[in-house]
Amino acid sequence: MMRILHRYLWRETTLSILMIMFGLLAMFSFFDLIQELENLGHGNYTISNMLIFVLLSIPGHVYEVTPVGVLIGMMVSLGIFGRSSELVIMRVSGLSIPQIGYTLVKIGLLFTLITFLVGELIAPISEKIAQRMRIQATDAVVAQDFKSGLWVKDNKSFINVDTVLPDATLLDVNIYKFDENFKLKTISSAKKADYINGQWQLSDMIQTKLNERDDTNRIETIFFSKANWQSSIHPELLNILLVSPEKMSAWNLYAFIEHLSKNKQKTTRYEVALWAKLIYPIACIVMVILALPFGFLQQRASGTSTKIFIGILLGVVYQIMNRVFSHLGVLNDWPPLMSAITPTLLFLMAGLALGLMIEKR
Repeated sequence: MMRILHRYLWRETTLSILMIMFGLLAMFSFFDLIQELENLGHGNYTISNMLIFVLLSIPGHVYEVTPVGVLIGMMVSLGIFGRSSELVIMRVSGLSIPQIGYTLVKIGLLFTLITFLVGELIAPISEKIAQRMRIQATDAVVAQDFKSGLWVKDNKSFINVDTVLPDATLLDVNIYKFDENFKLKTISSAKKADYINGQWQLSDMIQTKLNERDDTNRIETIFFSKANWQSSIHPELLNILLVSPEKMSAWNLYAFIEHLSKNKQKTTRYEVALWAKLIYPIACIVMVILALPFGFLQQRASGTSTKIFIGILLGVVYQIMNRVFSHLGVLNDWPPLMSAITPTLLFLMAGLALGLMIEKR
């Protein structure tokens, strides 16, 4: 008997969550389509490119909407159970609220796993491909932080790149190498840099050496048609220019943080993004705990539309709180873990408090 009830809960709630997620994905894809109409006709950007871009953006939306879909889907299915008195029958049959909650939390755990796998294995790759395709089709280049191009610190060297192409090819590269006393030793300027077999190959490079002998500076200039350049910078680190930190995989974020730390650069933004990446999938379980009490509140009075409205409202509040705490954490140098986990903890406490209130009634 109990097994049948658990199976029934699994089927109905999972179907409800999937239907809500499908509706949210359709809405976000429509918004993407409207937004991409602005790029239509730029360069070689055609309708087929636009549709491919929208399709490649779907995994990223799956990662974003899954916790909200779990919340709304759970509230809708539990609301239906409440109005038809099925929850009352389940409790009379011997199922307590904690037992019902345990079954639903396992469903949340399933969607947590799905969210994590999509966010780590699919969304970062599809997002990178989508951005690269759009940039190539519109004959654009990867955006840079300054008018002088991209600046990167690599140990005792500072690298300036004028243009980064979507395939990670670097154009107009300048490498300024310093010694232990921060004195400029060499300036290497290359027209192009390609990443081949684990190292960069510079083309048409002019290297200027600044030698100090007997307090007399001597400048030596050498030309190389091809030259190898060993650097800790690799194309994966340049993905930050194509994909925002929030959409990168946790592994790439960790590698980028390690690179910044070795070069004594600020890492707060990327640490917050890394912790958020690890914690966000757990929100699916938290949303289940938050939705459970709504199945027992105002069972007759609240309709499906009310449940959907409350679920959307709570989902929007959760997303806003995530963004606000992330930005506040970066601005105020809060501990990255605290900035990432606070909204989820607040929603968890609210869900547990409501659950205890319902249990004591």
